[in-house]
Amino acid sequence: MNFSVLLSVYHKESPANFKLALESVWEHQELKPSEIILVKDGPLTADLENVISGFDDDMPLRIIELKENVGLGKALNIGLDNCSFELVARMDTDDICESDRFKEQVNFMSQHGQVDVLGSWIKEFDSDSGEIYAARALPERHKDLLVFSKKRNPISHPSVMFRKSKVIEAGGYQHFYLYEDYFLWVRMLQNGCIFHNLPMFLLKFRSGKNMIKRRRGYTYLISELNFQRFLLKSKFISLVQYIKNCLIRIVVRLLPGNLILFLYSCFLRKKI
Repeated sequence: MNFSVLLSVYHKESPANFKLALESVWEHQELKPSEIILVKDGPLTADLENVISGFDDDMPLRIIELKENVGLGKALNIGLDNCSFELVARMDTDDICESDRFKEQVNFMSQHGQVDVLGSWIKEFDSDSGEIYAARALPERHKDLLVFSKKRNPISHPSVMFRKSKVIEAGGYQHFYLYEDYFLWVRMLQNGCIFHNLPMFLLKFRSGKNMIKRRRGYTYLISELNFQRFLLKSKFISLVQYIKNCLIRIVVRLLPGNLILFLYSCFLRKKI
């Protein structure tokens, strides 16, 4: 099956991380993508441009240039419109795909036509991809993911492969600060889409312990509470679940950074 890989890069990305990400989706893949759609979300630095120009002409890279930075959600929608194939794999420009990622996902999607969104487990690292400190192992089957989605995000966004037509039917990516992907998954679930996670590690996610510590404070909390309000208003969750979700988030987001890291490592992630 032909498939596209969709990425969006902006000027603050690290050139070194960007290079590793592009290498992982092309040079190191057992099954190479039919095309790579790269959205330049506004003007890039010279170093980032050099990374792009440094790749071999054999890479099926198609670049979509935006005159100004529009944000991840809008950039991905523009990129999605330019994807030629029904199967689309997402990838962030600072993560690293395992060499068998696309082979495993395409094989599964080709054999399970009822599945619309397919994620995987991910390993998390700070700066050195060889030093994995945690992992995120999400539920596998749709019925379990539906239950899980009422509490937390059911899919690790950079690991996902989906059917383009189903994303478009749900309205595509829409702006929701920090929650563009979760917002999309909920709308797709409400549309009857089928979700699945492969119980294998197909992506290394550059989360960083400092990033986890930053997941706190008033701005982050307000965005989370707004999202929970959307889930309630759309009748995706009950009032009881809404209260539970909000109370947990209020407590966690106001804790000190080191304590948040401890909670993540003990309760929300697996040790490797």
